[in-house]
Amino acid sequence: MAGKAELVERVAELTGYPKTQVAMTYDLLFELVSEALAENDKVTIPNFGTFQISERPARIGRNPATGEAITISASKSVRFKVSKNLKAML
Repeated sequence: MAGKAELVERVAELTGYPKTQVAMTYDLLFELVSEALAENDKVTIPNFGTFQISERPARIGRNPATGEAITISASKSVRFKVSKNLKAML
């Protein structure tokens, strides 16, 4: 399983729900996770893992071509920490 279509199809097979309803639920789930992360909330999915925002401060870097010092601006990214149960399955 690699993408949305495969996941939606598999969930529809297992539950008997129509693919359109499963696809809407899939979209809504990830929209809600995105909204929570945008508000700087931590999202925990039991037996799967935790998503949270990681902030990187501004720093000085170097242009590899010229060696010139440049300022790298502060940024945010999403960090995922796998749950113990999922890690044990792997």
